Amino acid sequence: MTNLFTGRVAAITGAASGIGLECARALIAEGAKVVLIDRAKDRLEQLCAEIGPQALPLAIDLLQPDDVATMLPRILDLAGGLHIFHANAGAYIGGDVTEGDPDAWDRVLNLNVNAAFRSVHAVLPHLVAQKSGDIIFTSSIAGIVPVVWEPIYTASKFAVQAFVHTTRRQLAKHGVRVGAVAPGPVVTALLDDWPQAKMDEALASGSLMQPKEVADAVVFMLSRPRNVTIRDVVILPNSVDL
Repeated sequence: MTNLFTGRVAAITGAASGIGLECARALIAEGAKVVLIDRAKDRLEQLCAEIGPQALPLAIDLLQPDDVATMLPRILDLAGGLHIFHANAGAYIGGDVTEGDPDAWDRVLNLNVNAAFRSVHAVLPHLVAQKSGDIIFTSSIAGIVPVVWEPIYTASKFAVQAFVHTTRRQLAKHGVRVGAVAPGPVVTALLDDWPQAKMDEALASGSLMQPKEVADAVVFMLSRPRNVTIRDVVILPNSVDL
């Protein structure tokens, strides 16, 4: 622990598990106060009780715009400020388009794109007013290299990358940095619908990463001097040929 983020407040969506939870743990280990945002209220409260007083639970359903609109004042009430916002929540869907379910596509696109953009928009007034802050998106290698077996997920992450690259340039004049961490396959709940044979093969070949490896990259991005922006960090297992 080096106290990199002592005195700073972070908020992370999708923080009840996976990458979001590991990023929360990593930032708290470096001295930050972290608001963990997820719709799983009981799970959040249990986790925050285990982690300690620097972890604060905030139950929000990101697919409900009225709920998202309350995010900033609730963060400020809980934590007394906001310096880092990590739009991490997301959903995954793969498979052949010809066999796909457009209703399932809608949920993935709404969460990965619309809800992510709305949540950032909700907190921007505070970051712009204080002329300082960081916005991090959990993107994916699928937002950089089209992945043939997951066209809908790939499309959602290409949208995220476009938003990151454009808003970064808009917000730089306000002292707000915007970047994306773009991992390859990570062992999280997003892969729950992978066929078991594919999961077993990936684990055996070492082609899956752990959430902590992504969290370490996020800490690196956020700890750069204020005159430096890490726009994108791509993290891949060595065995993934992309």
